[in-house]
Amino acid sequence: MITIGIDPGIEKTGIGIVEKNKQKSNLIYQYLIKTSPKVSHGERLKIIYDDLCDVISLFSIDYASIEKVFFAKNVKTASIISEVRGVLILALQQNNIPIYQYTPLQVKQALTGYGKATKRQIQELVKLLLDLKEIPKPDDVADGIALAITHINTFKTISRIKDKKNYFDDYMAFRR
Repeated sequence: MITIGIDPGIEKTGIGIVEKNKQKSNLIYQYLIKTSPKVSHGERLKIIYDDLCDVISLFSIDYASIEKVFFAKNVKTASIISEVRGVLILALQQNNIPIYQYTPLQVKQALTGYGKATKRQIQELVKLLLDLKEIPKPDDVADGIALAITHINTFKTISRIKDKKNYFDDYMAFRR
């Protein structure tokens, strides 16, 4: 199973691609999409879209994990991040990659079991889980990798729930 994790941002979008095989998970690619504030907003979104499409074309990706961000204070930032997420989701959807979304709290809980884990704790765990020599840099890339690991770790649970629901639905149909 190959999963792409994406930490969206207008200036920096972090990407990590992790492959899970029977024995362990391996980091197979990391990338940072950077845009300059000197170009128009629309051009920045196009750069993000085009770069993600280029990355997707390099791999046979099974799943995408993208950060779902909640903002309460800064409406402008929320709006910009929503636009970035929109072009990212469009690129993934056009490539028929199933999309799963996780909040920062869900990532922390999935990786550490603790919703108030620090960014540094998450980064150290990413390094440990993937047997890396050092913490991936910059933070945006490390966050993208953490999102990919989060999906890999929760995918088994999601699959079990779907299997049980299908079993339940089949059972109820049989009883009718």
